[in-house]
Amino acid sequence: MKKIQAFFFCILTVAGVQAQDLFNKKDLTGWDVYGTEKWYVENGELICESGPDKQYGYLATQKEYKNFELTVEFKQESNGNSGVFFHSSIEGTRVTGWQAEVAPAGKHTGGIYESYGRGWLIQPDAQAEKLLKEGQWNKMVVRVENDQVTTHLNGHPVVILKDDKIGASSGKIALQIHDGGGVKVRWRKVHLKAL
Repeated sequence: MKKIQAFFFCILTVAGVQAQDLFNKKDLTGWDVYGTEKWYVENGELICESGPDKQYGYLATQKEYKNFELTVEFKQESNGNSGVFFHSSIEGTRVTGWQAEVAPAGKHTGGIYESYGRGWLIQPDAQAEKLLKEGQWNKMVVRVENDQVTTHLNGHPVVILKDDKIGASSGKIALQIHDGGGVKVRWRKVHLKAL
């Protein structure tokens, strides 16, 4: 009996390490702010919005990740131009890495963009562009496993990308505020499962 209990304890311990909520719904513990734009918690939601400088801003994890499945839930207000960076590094407000786009309708939510690199690597097709629910909560899943990235939006596949450069890298996860001002996005879930 003790062996069985120890076995299940090990399984639960491993599972606990693999799956985690990166946002605790209370504060920004575990994250660092880059730039002067606004990041705050209100009623259990993480909110990003443009500040007076109207520049790029990032909220990045203090830890780095390589292979994972990340689930986020977001609701766009204002122009809603944001993104989820992965395998990223940040200096000031200059970010290198890859972004799963979060943007207004028709602006490629779920597509993959390489910042300060090759630009758009893959954009959603016409059908996938219609998956975004404007002004409502959306669920996006970004799965990164070695050289393959897949994204899903509201339960439907958006893109599949294989890229050696991604496979050879690791880095932080970061949420973005796009420049230009007038951006506001709410997040209520940022959940990561290590692979």
